[in-house]
Amino acid sequence: MSSRDLILGRVRAALRDAPVVAAVPREYRPAGTNRADLEVLVDRLVDYKAEVYRVTSAEVAATAARLAGEGGAVLVPPGLPGEWRPEGAYADENLTPDRIAEAGAVLTAAAVAVAETGTIVLDASPDQGRRIITLLPDVHVCVLRPDQVVASVPDAIARLEPGRPLTWISGPSATSDIELNRVEGVHGPRHLHVLILTD
Repeated sequence: MSSRDLILGRVRAALRDAPVVAAVPREYRPAGTNRADLEVLVDRLVDYKAEVYRVTSAEVAATAARLAGEGGAVLVPPGLPGEWRPEGAYADENLTPDRIAEAGAVLTAAAVAVAETGTIVLDASPDQGRRIITLLPDVHVCVLRPDQVVASVPDAIARLEPGRPLTWISGPSATSDIELNRVEGVHGPRHLHVLILTD
């Protein structure tokens, strides 16, 4: 008999008299598009100092260019829909960190958004790009469809593909020191703009 068999035999013997564990109730609301969830998300995002705009797909490019302001060109992931790309935008084709940091803003899509926490989740899909492009520019403009909004974190987890690199964003990057003085932009963009599609 191997050492492994001995150890597992002892574990089985110790658990033989253990009581049966009761099932944990899972009474989460079912996932799905709920207009109230979208309004809760908007409320949370605004509370976190993000700015929210309702736009059509045709307005994404001009809105992103305006939000980038005079800070420079807009960086986009390679898989972003062409109609969303502002004039002069450049795609991340494995750019260096220095070149990424030169962008005035980054424009991405999202994988899902969680209403109750005000969180947008990116999963590095082609329309979202590498994590680095969403962390270095000072402005992040994120496009969100209403059907991507779910009520809770368990609903979001159910929609996400296991094993993908995830970035969970709840407002602009911010931290506070011991005296609770808020500092923005330490670990990512200082400005988060969410464009909710209306079409």
